[in-house]
Amino acid sequence: MFEHLQELVAELDKLEAILPDIYASGEQYAIRDAGRREKELRPVVTAFLAYRGAEADIAGGREMLKGEGDPDMRAFIETEIDEQHAKLEALEAELKELLLPRDPNEGRNVIVEIQGTEGGEEANLWAGDLFRMYQRFVERQSLKMEILAGQPSEHGGYRDVTFMVKGDNAWGRLKYEGGPHRVQRVPSTESQGRIHTSAATVAILPEAEEVDIEIDHNDLQIDVYRAGGPGGQSVNTTDSAVRITHRPTGVVAQCQDERSQLQNRERAMQILRSRLLKLEQDRKDAELSDIRRVQVGGGGRSEKIRTYNFKENRVTDHRIGLTIYSLDRVLQGELDDVIDALAADERRRQLSGE
Repeated sequence: MFEHLQELVAELDKLEAILPDIYASGEQYAIRDAGRREKELRPVVTAFLAYRGAEADIAGGREMLKGEGDPDMRAFIETEIDEQHAKLEALEAELKELLLPRDPNEGRNVIVEIQGTEGGEEANLWAGDLFRMYQRFVERQSLKMEILAGQPSEHGGYRDVTFMVKGDNAWGRLKYEGGPHRVQRVPSTESQGRIHTSAATVAILPEAEEVDIEIDHNDLQIDVYRAGGPGGQSVNTTDSAVRITHRPTGVVAQCQDERSQLQNRERAMQILRSRLLKLEQDRKDAELSDIRRVQVGGGGRSEKIRTYNFKENRVTDHRIGLTIYSLDRVLQGELDDVIDALAADERRRQLSGE
């Protein structure tokens, strides 16, 4: 199982030797790629060297037993050998996990899009609640958030909001969140005290950099228009909002939150690149051609990855059948129990070959 691991040891040694030159070059993409590769290799190599060390200790212990006649010393050596065997088993399990196929988006920043879908203004209010939940989660994870675009709704929610989460572990922690999120509660807009079921969709996109996907600017239709909604006089009275359409795919990105047309254009291009990268990854996987369908479906209440029931203080993740009764804490950003369970299920399925 570990035949090629010695090659990884050699690769890490070589990479460590040239890292100073790479950093000195100042080439950002080369520095980024080298840093990512080092982070991939180091835990595997460390575990493999420890595995080989345990094997050597077992072999040395067995050799010592051949010439040892003292019963107490033999018992001591046998105990040491047993301990090394247990260490070997643990390291073998760790290496199996480390050698699982790596998520190609690992280490990337994440663009998150939340949209109220079914349930009228209550869906928009729920989209706002989800946004604030992720805001708190990001703070707890020591990640960074940057709002890219958003359309607030009348009662404090969001028709849609797009933001970026930055950090080495952003994708690893947020990649499971894509899909329809259903809520069951008595909304603030309900006068009769009836429980409503509404839904908002969350799309999780890996941030794309210019080297990840080539965009022919002749394929772009760029429209500028006057921004609407809150934002101040200078936002609403100039043609600063930007909408970019990628003609070959029909993918659209728009931004109106910044005060200058140039800033809105840069942000819209950032969103567009990430949407096109996700589209290309879906195409390569031969699963879907629609950028969001894999995560958000139709956005309806019957399609959901997770249900949040306020009356019972319950959160249920339907993909793994997990139910916890701590909705209040989840909405404060305490998502680790759910995300850890999803990550463990993914590892289990990979190890079993599903």
